[in-house]
Amino acid sequence: MSLGLCPLCRRTGVRRILEADEALLSLIQANEPGWSVDQGLCQPCFNLFKGARDRLRANPNIFGEKGYRILPTPLRVGADEKFTGRGVTIAFLDSGFYPHPDLVEPANRILRYVNIADPNYDENEFYSPNDSSWHGMMTSVVAAGNGHLSGGHYRGLASGANVVLLKVGSATRILHDDIRKGLEWVLENRMEYNIRVVNISCAGDYEESYLTDDLSQAAESVVRSGIVVVCAAGNAGNSAEHPVLPPGSAPSVITVGGFNDKNTLELSDNDSYHSSYGPTIDGLQKPEVVAPSIFLAAPILPGTPTAAEAGFFQKLSEATDSDIREVLKANPGIDMDIDAASELPVYLIRDANVISGYYKHVDGTSFAAPIVSSVVAQMIEANPKLTPQQVKRLLINTAIRLQRVPAERQGWGTIIPARAVERAMQ
Repeated sequence: MSLGLCPLCRRTGVRRILEADEALLSLIQANEPGWSVDQGLCQPCFNLFKGARDRLRANPNIFGEKGYRILPTPLRVGADEKFTGRGVTIAFLDSGFYPHPDLVEPANRILRYVNIADPNYDENEFYSPNDSSWHGMMTSVVAAGNGHLSGGHYRGLASGANVVLLKVGSATRILHDDIRKGLEWVLENRMEYNIRVVNISCAGDYEESYLTDDLSQAAESVVRSGIVVVCAAGNAGNSAEHPVLPPGSAPSVITVGGFNDKNTLELSDNDSYHSSYGPTIDGLQKPEVVAPSIFLAAPILPGTPTAAEAGFFQKLSEATDSDIREVLKANPGIDMDIDAASELPVYLIRDANVISGYYKHVDGTSFAAPIVSSVVAQMIEANPKLTPQQVKRLLINTAIRLQRVPAERQGWGTIIPARAVERAMQ
């Protein structure tokens, strides 16, 4: 044992010379290029990889031999798994939701669902999946899902947190004013549901100074009440104009951009993602921090054509090279692109973004923001006295700058959850 930096997470402390089986060593080396046994690992990283290996072994029917190709979020970001957001409620404002098993099994952690956009909504709509349900279902599960359908493998960092789900629009349109109404609902009901974090993976219709914009002012009021507001920066970074829209442009919220971690744990090869960035109309630099925003495991909405496609893609992934074209012939019309590619080499046909019959990988700052929200829930579980200002400062102070991402796109850098939680307890 020796003192120094862990080669994976860069935490200081005792490093451990591994005495591990070949499967564990292979899993580490597959996701940390250049790592060797003599470098060792810190105990938290060792525990994360060991847990991932054990879950893979326990769920071969779900993941197969290559199931680890999409890493679970706690492992990717180096989270302290002792904390799961217990006792903390996260409110999600999004286009729609669905009570996914990862939130309601074995115990229902959804405290409330409200359709802000339609006060006369039918309560049964929550249980009827449609196009508008998917986005909010994914953001809430990315943050707070317990991985029920994956044997605990694809769970969020806040897998013990409660959630409140506020529908503020639809898959085709979310209005500036409805997001404001959602924030006002949070402000009014925060005490009843112990809401400490708000995740907003959507944005208003237009740019406006936070000094005159009602939506931004609502976000500022929520922060002043003691609630941390986390917003996705948006995905317009490749455009000539790349504005961060309200409420992400408000000064007190934590605005989250994205980066491409290439589904590995190697920080040195991280690349930019096309997330929006400032300065805002008020001259504020946004985002403050970034989180992984591509190749993220998210749930598939049950009872939809995509769920049928997922089953089809899983059959493709499990078929042998010699049988794969027979699977295509037996399932025509499910995916037109796959049908068109039926004569291509087999490895290209297999290249789909379905992980299993229950999960697929997604991208966007919409999913980077829930990762940060889940870290905030961990921090508040560790120290319930934290104020929104303290949370923001701790996330910034413990972040690490990425070498290959322009400074204006990453703010203070990528979050380091275990460090932030550790500092929260000091």
